[in-house]
Amino acid sequence: MKLTALKCHGSGNDFLLIDEYTDSLNYSDAERAEMAVRLCDRSEGLGADGILFFQDSKIADGRMRVFNSDGSEASMCGNGLRCVARYACEKLGMKKLRIETMKAVLEVEEMEPLSEGVETYKVEISPVSFRTADLPMKAPNETFINQTLADCSDLPFTAIAVPNPHFIAIVDDADAKKDEQQKLAAYWNGENPYFPDGVNVSFVEALRPQEIFVRTFERGVGFTNACGTAMSASSLVACLQGLASFGEELTVYNPGGKVKCAVHQQEDQYTIDLIGNATYEYKVEMEYQPDGYKVGSRVDFPEEIAAYQQMVNRK
Repeated sequence: MKLTALKCHGSGNDFLLIDEYTDSLNYSDAERAEMAVRLCDRSEGLGADGILFFQDSKIADGRMRVFNSDGSEASMCGNGLRCVARYACEKLGMKKLRIETMKAVLEVEEMEPLSEGVETYKVEISPVSFRTADLPMKAPNETFINQTLADCSDLPFTAIAVPNPHFIAIVDDADAKKDEQQKLAAYWNGENPYFPDGVNVSFVEALRPQEIFVRTFERGVGFTNACGTAMSASSLVACLQGLASFGEELTVYNPGGKVKCAVHQQEDQYTIDLIGNATYEYKVEMEYQPDGYKVGSRVDFPEEIAAYQQMVNRK
């Protein structure tokens, strides 16, 4: 089977985007999982954090499915959604669309560039829930907000689903105690009594007013350059703890670059805008079979890579 894959990234969180809008691959979920493991392998494959499948939708302008590099399917991916938003807007000739994801139909929109030459898109992050059952998390109370798991760590965490599950702590230095962070995150994503399906774990540092740094262990990936839903959820936690203001844009830095977030509150309901790059790196044609693949032609986009790197260097 001839296949085209577009390598792209949002905040350094990189993906292979495969267009099924017109012609479906008709692959089973098991075959998609196998494809993700094979193509995303950084030692023997093309290398990526996951695959974005862009499909037609009966209820929206398009549909996104996300398979992580370990073969698991994510319910949402904010950085990936920005890449799909750009691809869909360019393909359909529109600046604003609605994209179906696993649990919600979300609005996406082309925005003014964050920096010269950096294609920028805003995506809606919702629904938002603090119910531990929605992560799921096994906890004595219906919510877990700024509390500690005493047998694991003395850091206070907040559990939130957006709808991906997140466990977030405010720390003095998000890059400090990396070994301890790795140990905690790996434990909560292995066999443990709290998170039966694992969880994304983030460590958030307040830098200046309306500026935070987020370091995330992404479920199914490990520590990553960036996780869009983690940056969004971390922005909400920062607002709840008085480190940022609701309704105002805040800058969220991460190992892969930066994004803008705005957290909106209406009574006890929240929505989050995630604004950031959608950068194309290269496009490849390949001959793909279940037992292997062979890459043919490749087209690179060096200007886009350079423009994003220039923005990162200015942070």
